[in-house]
Amino acid sequence: MFELFTAVLRRDIQVAFRRPGDLLTPLAFFVIVASLFPLALSPAQDMLQRIGPAVLWVAALLSTLMSLTALYRTDVEDGTMEQLLLQPEPLAVAMLAKTVAHWLLTGAPLVMLAPFLGITYYLPGDAITILCVTLLIGTPTLNLLGSVGAALTAGLRQASGLLALLVLPLMLPVLMFGARATDVAANGADPAGLLYLLGAMMFLALSLAPVAAAAAIRITLD
Repeated sequence: MFELFTAVLRRDIQVAFRRPGDLLTPLAFFVIVASLFPLALSPAQDMLQRIGPAVLWVAALLSTLMSLTALYRTDVEDGTMEQLLLQPEPLAVAMLAKTVAHWLLTGAPLVMLAPFLGITYYLPGDAITILCVTLLIGTPTLNLLGSVGAALTAGLRQASGLLALLVLPLMLPVLMFGARATDVAANGADPAGLLYLLGAMMFLALSLAPVAAAAAIRITLD
């Protein structure tokens, strides 16, 4: 199973680097959305510090949703997913590898960009650290949850709206706890409890989402 996992992970990363535009678009969207709020509302420090955690987390969620649309579609169209179905190893291993590759290419760069955007919202150092920690825990969870919806809609054209409807209710608790933990840290309180909840949701998604995505892709291919 480990050989299949590493083979799929390596293959997806290599294929993604042949289409750099697909990698840069979600990151550009994240930066643009986060940059528009100070222009639309107010550049006042107290205002930006108050809305910063929520704005950055909403931008991260929307950026993740945008990138998830094409997670499995190309593989379904070119027959790669059918070949993975024929492998003796569980399909969930391949789905987990594809989700991990997708996070490394889209979620990890987003986490690395977050401190710079946090500075523009005048977040204190502790809050920026917690923002990065929550995104480091939360964005893999968003990817895992979104992978199930992406598998269900992989065979559909223009499925981004349906994908959002399917997975947004599942993603909202991650958004709420992530933004709240950053806000709590910005106010000098201890966000440990919220971080534990985010961690629990990540491990729950890690154990269930690949299996659910594998079942969903079987339904799509049938």
